[in-house]
Amino acid sequence: MKKRHWLYENNEDNTVRYILGTKGKKPLLCFGINPSTAEPENLDNTLKSVERVSLNNGFDSWIMLNIYPQRATDPNAIHKEIDTVIHDNNLAKINQLLSELPKPVIWAAWGTLIEKRPFLIQCLHDIHTLASGYTCKWVTIGKHSAKGHPHHPLYLSATAKPLAFNIDDYLKNCGI
Repeated sequence: MKKRHWLYENNEDNTVRYILGTKGKKPLLCFGINPSTAEPENLDNTLKSVERVSLNNGFDSWIMLNIYPQRATDPNAIHKEIDTVIHDNNLAKINQLLSELPKPVIWAAWGTLIEKRPFLIQCLHDIHTLASGYTCKWVTIGKHSAKGHPHHPLYLSATAKPLAFNIDDYLKNCGI
């Protein structure tokens, strides 16, 4: 197996993870809600699925980003109120990454977890506003929830194919 070159950015006490992925020329950027414990060479099942699906769809690498970067193994442990410092840092990391990629493909993969906290949809809106300054293509993989949320990557087949995702319509349907 080819050696992976890791991208990894977290905060000093490891309570926040901004970026985890592999470096390549054609990455698939995957957005979840919040990071868990995964690190380079120690991927959780969600990130193993992200890697499989990315590589089986013609991408040479993948990068996991999150709508909110607080590490929490239980989504119920996500902050009750937004921490604007880590949100602003997240936006800065995302902006830097997007500025380095030609025509990024963004995989919407947060599932119904976006409903865990009211501020999460606003965080997504901020990310979308930022991404609008770049030539991004939004995709989703798998069936949407009853409320239209994009599928979480965990239980996807490795051969699942990306489909166009209208982030503008999605945000309107979420009241933004």
